[in-house]
Amino acid sequence: MAMLFPNVALTRGIAVRVAVSYLAEQSDPASQRWFWSYHVRIENGGDVAVQLLSRSWRIVDGRGTVHEVHGEGVVGEMPLIGPGASFDYVSGCPLDTPSGEMSGTYRMVDEDGTAFDVDIPRFPLLSA
Repeated sequence: MAMLFPNVALTRGIAVRVAVSYLAEQSDPASQRWFWSYHVRIENGGDVAVQLLSRSWRIVDGRGTVHEVHGEGVVGEMPLIGPGASFDYVSGCPLDTPSGEMSGTYRMVDEDGTAFDVDIPRFPLLSA
């Protein structure tokens, strides 16, 4: 598991694991375009169900420019993740530099209606 998902953050029993892949076939360095996909697995190690409400990403390109991205849910869903269950999704990130990094948080709410933020581990975007 650790090799498949080398980037892990743990918050209140919720593990967020990320594996990233550089997609050379979707990238065009001559046009200053590089593209990565990232696979996220959110594992609920707690004893109550949680629902993912929103995401906040901090994307830093190779020049150090920070892009903030906020939105509801992930991939069009607001998954409810029961105790011991997990939710997987894959998304992508284009940059106009050959490297960068991503990090962020998910806003969750538990069965009692308590909202809290879960850390997304920082992970590198590398094309070489």
